[in-house]
Amino acid sequence: MGLAKRRKALGYSQEGLAHALGVDRTTVQRWEKHKASPQPPIRPKLAELLNIDLDELDVLVASPPPPEEAAGSPPSDHHGSGDIDDMIRREFLRAIAVTGALTALPVDEAEALAEGARRGASSDFTRMNTHLWQVYQLARSKGSVYPIVRDQMSSLNGALANRSDAEVPALCNAAGDLFQLAGELSFDSNRYTDAAASYMLAASASKDAQAFDLWACALTRQAYVDVYEERYREAAGVLAAAERVAKRGDSSLSTRHWVAAVQAEAFAGMGDLTACERALDEAEKVQNLATPAHNGGWLRFDGSRLAEERGARYVQLGRLDLAETALTTALKQGALAQGQSFRRRGAVLTDLAAIGAKRRDADQVITYGREALTLARESSSGYVARRLQGLRAVIGPLARDRRIAELGAEISALSTT
Repeated sequence: MGLAKRRKALGYSQEGLAHALGVDRTTVQRWEKHKASPQPPIRPKLAELLNIDLDELDVLVASPPPPEEAAGSPPSDHHGSGDIDDMIRREFLRAIAVTGALTALPVDEAEALAEGARRGASSDFTRMNTHLWQVYQLARSKGSVYPIVRDQMSSLNGALANRSDAEVPALCNAAGDLFQLAGELSFDSNRYTDAAASYMLAASASKDAQAFDLWACALTRQAYVDVYEERYREAAGVLAAAERVAKRGDSSLSTRHWVAAVQAEAFAGMGDLTACERALDEAEKVQNLATPAHNGGWLRFDGSRLAEERGARYVQLGRLDLAETALTTALKQGALAQGQSFRRRGAVLTDLAAIGAKRRDADQVITYGREALTLARESSSGYVARRLQGLRAVIGPLARDRRIAELGAEISALSTT
């Protein structure tokens, strides 16, 4: 039996197994095609999920692939890579790209945007992108926005192919915006390779447009992929580049402060308390900006989440007293009240549950962990589910408590659906 057959026998999809392990789905695919082998640090967890010992796992990953896989046939549970290059090559009609996205707009505005898309004017793409960011932020299930974004990308690709040199910079600006949204959707679905590809394309398009704030934000989102896969040093390198680009941007915007907030997360992951706090202090300077600091689309950082950000960083650094104070304050202040981002609230609740686990406080784990689990189910957020997987990894010592065991099982089931 090969790795793929063992996985399927236990009811895991490639994406489900990858989620449980905290890796990209394409990593599992490469293991099954024998193009790569699981690294030693991840093997014990993989063996546990597959219900085998390490010796059996060694045999499993060393086995030749089944004939149909060796011949290059895709696995039967393949979900589609969502490859960005494939998407933008699809020549959908511009009318299709607009029609499905405008149900929430007044009829006259919808007609105006539809006509603009048919003309391919860069200003109309920009307006459409703004609308799509609004839809994305309001959607309970982020994945529902993906088909609309895909079609808009196809239309924009066609516009770029048929425009004069004078029009290209403005269209590149629109592309840098839209690719970031596509990356956000991929990231929230745990398709990290797709997200990284989107952010790279966004950075490239923004650079061509000489849109420095847009470019810096694309680089910052690129760094997020490394942060959430715990490649903190790699993330710090990308963020250093983002910091340099942001300094060339609009000083009235919050771009450089957002870069600092993400740098704090990378420094916390590296165990550097001093650098982390210095970056957080820099991020808090966003409060000094006199004008609106964000545009509600590709730049949304306004400092409103800094209390929870600081709390999360202290959790990473093991400073539980400081962490709990910051996170509890964020909840009490109503910054995460109902109607706010499920991702944000889910992250804070998970961090508070993790603090309980480290203190061996089962009641705190259950209180916050169950609320986060409910949010993950209601929103279908891969991000919150990913955070819950991190919680599952630290509640092991409390597993003798029946309630904790049940919570762990429900989190595990969440990752395979």
